[in-house]
Amino acid sequence: MPHVAPASSTHLQASAVPIQIPPLSQPSSVQLSLVVPTYNEASSICSLIRQLCAHLDMILPGAYELIVVDDNSPDYTAKLAQELQEELPQLKVICRQRERGLATAVLRGWQAARGEVLGVMDGDLQHPPEIILKLWPAIQEGADLVVGSRYVGSGGVSHWNLGRRLVSRGAQAIGLVLLPGVFRRVSDPLSGLFLVRRQAIAGIPLSPKGYKLLIEVLARGRVTTIAEVGYIFQERQNGESKIQLQTCLQYLHHLIHLRFSLGQVGAFLRFSTVGLSGTVVDMVLLYLLHDPANLGWDLITSKLIASEMAILNNFLWNDLWTFRHVTRLQPGLSNRLKRLAKFNMICLIGLFLNSSLVILLSERLGIHYLLANLIAIGIVVFWNFYLNSKLSWKSAEAKLDPGGDKS
Repeated sequence: MPHVAPASSTHLQASAVPIQIPPLSQPSSVQLSLVVPTYNEASSICSLIRQLCAHLDMILPGAYELIVVDDNSPDYTAKLAQELQEELPQLKVICRQRERGLATAVLRGWQAARGEVLGVMDGDLQHPPEIILKLWPAIQEGADLVVGSRYVGSGGVSHWNLGRRLVSRGAQAIGLVLLPGVFRRVSDPLSGLFLVRRQAIAGIPLSPKGYKLLIEVLARGRVTTIAEVGYIFQERQNGESKIQLQTCLQYLHHLIHLRFSLGQVGAFLRFSTVGLSGTVVDMVLLYLLHDPANLGWDLITSKLIASEMAILNNFLWNDLWTFRHVTRLQPGLSNRLKRLAKFNMICLIGLFLNSSLVILLSERLGIHYLLANLIAIGIVVFWNFYLNSKLSWKSAEAKLDPGGDKS
């Protein structure tokens, strides 16, 4: 029975001991090392491996390796892959016993890789294996990074419902707010399908959290030339989706961690702090106006007044603090009133968006209403920040630094 390679003994601690990709110590005949991270993919792994090897044999005969990195799947994914090694000598199998996580699994595979180009593809057939025939030529043409994108050319998603499309686009919008310089580089920064030249990331500490390794490569790598290839993201045929609430929280943690580590705390944290103060204003005024022990006004009137005062509070603090680098270029009462009008409109639209999202997530998708409300609040915060930074304070910011990220 072929040997299943043990996982590296190096600890994966996001903040303490980040993974480092060592540079090539000597020339290698392996041009491409493609890593497939797996967990409970027994239903698809054999088909995927055979299809990938057939395609790679056409374009890179004898010059590639396929590395399956499995997180000790209870459905024996690693064992099934291992059984193919005799007929497919280009195949390696790494089984991790005490480590978990898609992005870190890819890095473990890259640590064991010998190729000049490193790649990743999901193990559930949602990435069509034949796309490798389009990704590799882009590398040959000189790209440092080639991304399989759902949003360019012939790309797309197969049968996603509205809720899933909103979640995907919402996640990307959050990334645009927190890391605009990273997320604007490609159309699909959340893609799990890409090839990158080893020299673009060699020796650079990478600290991914969760699933989205491409963000790390874009943010920290020495990536100059980028190509994108459209593909249709397929529906999962078997097994269960790995996307859970924990995945969403890891994604947010990753973005915030990356923002801090890059030294770009920016206006968003100031905007969020102001938002918290507005929440206090809203809650206190609602209590004073509506509670029978105080004024005892009706709920609708009380809420409208409380919300508007919270919006006014938020505007003043954002105008004086969050976007002070912008407002100093547009002094005067008339300019401030124009910004207030835009801010008020955007926040009121955000309030409507919040209510609509709660209904969609709770009644249509079956998410608990409290969790749905929390998700909606998070999305609307990013909505308010992004639109206000582009509309309410846009013209002055453009004079300060055209096209730049002043966060």
